[in-house]
Amino acid sequence: MLGEYRIEGRRAADIASSVERAVGSGELEPGQLLPPMRELATQLGVNPNTVAAAYRVLRERGVIETAGRRGSRVRPAPATTGRDRIRLDVPEGVRDVSAGNPDPALLPPLAPAFAAAAAEADRAPVLYGDLAVDPGLARAARAALDAAGVPDGPLAVVTGSLDGVERVLTAHLKQGDTVAVEDPGWGRTLDLVPALGLRTVPVRVDDEGPHPEAVRRALAGGARALIVTDRAQNPTGAALSATRARALRAVLAEHPETLLIEDDHGHGIVDVPLHPLAGTTRHWAFVRSVAKAYGPDLRLAVLTGDEVTVDRVRGRQRLGPGWVSLLVQRAVLRLLTDGAPESGAVAARYDERRERLIGALAERGVAARGRSGMNVWVPVPDETGVVARLLHAGWAVAPGARYRLSEPPGIRITVSTLRGDETERLADAVAAALEPAVARSYV
Repeated sequence: MLGEYRIEGRRAADIASSVERAVGSGELEPGQLLPPMRELATQLGVNPNTVAAAYRVLRERGVIETAGRRGSRVRPAPATTGRDRIRLDVPEGVRDVSAGNPDPALLPPLAPAFAAAAAEADRAPVLYGDLAVDPGLARAARAALDAAGVPDGPLAVVTGSLDGVERVLTAHLKQGDTVAVEDPGWGRTLDLVPALGLRTVPVRVDDEGPHPEAVRRALAGGARALIVTDRAQNPTGAALSATRARALRAVLAEHPETLLIEDDHGHGIVDVPLHPLAGTTRHWAFVRSVAKAYGPDLRLAVLTGDEVTVDRVRGRQRLGPGWVSLLVQRAVLRLLTDGAPESGAVAARYDERRERLIGALAERGVAARGRSGMNVWVPVPDETGVVARLLHAGWAVAPGARYRLSEPPGIRITVSTLRGDETERLADAVAAALEPAVARSYV
């Protein structure tokens, strides 16, 4: 059952740590069956209740799952390991188009914005008890949200999209609740949900966003929350169309108690219009990050939602970090008001690179997806083989396993830094990697 690994410990915390360490090191693999609680208790010489407590902790941490009499197993994607381990070590000389980062050349200079924010902090230092959200940033963010059709609601500032998603989920759900997630979808989200002790149900995504019927089935089946990426969906580049948004709002209206979370991390790098779903259900949250437009190290996102949701997020935040640095908030405000780089120009550059690659692949008979943002999704029959062949040809792409639950294999290509002279060579390499291996016979 466990091969050579022996679980150790006399206390529940020690037993849980022993299992978690083994999962993290790979000694216990995803899907591996753990001993029945009474059997392990006998091996360790402890009360079965101690083992039951250890298994409960592991479930809450997203490390294992229990299916009644079928026992407890290591989760297919345990939170201890995470999908980031499904990645390539890029050798020297290999062109990396796997990372998902923005083009550094399209990011604004930060020094002037932070110098201005620091000068303001010197004049009036931020102290305990001050406002958690800079009023100027709140006004600018609210104006932009109003212009995009996002319903009015209180604002909070969090440290990025994923932080906002986590805070909203924990504000409303309890362990064991089910969350409908995009498939393919953002790997960090697919890891986060089970790490919180929640269950995932996949919802199929096409170029226009989640399929309405898939969402309807998930909600009818008991999903209490739905997470949707409005634009520049990672990894497929999907963006909600007006038609799809109307269909999804109709589905959500049938389930008004659904917790709706929308992620608009593509703001500032896309030129497709936003079609928000917010306000259709009783509890909702809309989170907008600056990471793609201004740089991943600016850990800041603006979150709005219904009053109950935002109040719970703020309250829990006060018990932890308290607030996101006002220095960072004011620097972001300066970047917003300066308007550099111009978002339309940035979006146009990413659009050009993405569409050029999709077109080059189409000329070679390779279907690819990417309606917005900086990524292209290419369905493949053999993910491992294609990734390996591309690596041998000098290209590192992201394995699709990092982003999918039940959807067929694929690879993600990030075009953010892809030069025009590289596009044809990359398309040639992808087409060649998809060709069936030549059969050889030996006499």
